[in-house]
Amino acid sequence: MWFRVVACLSLLLLAPVARAQGKVDLALVLAVDVSASIDKSRFELQRDGLSAAFYSEAVINAVASGENKAIVVTLVEWSGASNQKQILPWTLINDADTARAFGSAVAEAPRAFSDFTSISGAIDFSVPLFALSGYEATRRVIDVSGDGSNNSGRPILDSRDEAVAQGIVINGLAILASEPLLERYYRENVIGGEGCFVLVAKDFDAFATAILNKLVKEIAALPVPRPVSLASLP
Repeated sequence: MWFRVVACLSLLLLAPVARAQGKVDLALVLAVDVSASIDKSRFELQRDGLSAAFYSEAVINAVASGENKAIVVTLVEWSGASNQKQILPWTLINDADTARAFGSAVAEAPRAFSDFTSISGAIDFSVPLFALSGYEATRRVIDVSGDGSNNSGRPILDSRDEAVAQGIVINGLAILASEPLLERYYRENVIGGEGCFVLVAKDFDAFATAILNKLVKEIAALPVPRPVSLASLP
């Protein structure tokens, strides 16, 4: 009996520490477009730009600026309505080494699909992933990057509104190479939630700078964009 009492007291004393270790400032789904309009060169520019961002001091410092000094992140590739895949599992980033390790994993990430553009499918796929992160996150964000409007799957507004109703924020990075008015489309149909925003890459060559700035802004929860130069990349 006494042993059981001691064991229970020990668990109670340890519980706050366990909960604290499970807290992060942000759970972030990186939802990357790999539809048919993304050829091999464009895919590599996206992949390499995203990888480089996690090597940058700007992103590492943004992670360190939070209360818990940690985030958890996963990589999803998406295309048509039934084509989404979690390419990299939820990964804890809490220092330079873990950030760069994730960047290295992104650099080796394979391409999963190449067909239609279903942003709604990407959002629907991403929402339940948060329950599997293993961490208690202050904020939950889906980071959608792509070069086209929704042309497959259910209505985009339904997917967006259902995610936002669960307290999830959706931010966007609109690549204007194929659709010059895509920023407006993202603003009106894709992004949602408290503090949501959309940034623009005028083409795929500009993706690396745009994704770097986007990550810094959403990781640090900055009220306004703070431009970061590619000079901060290794």
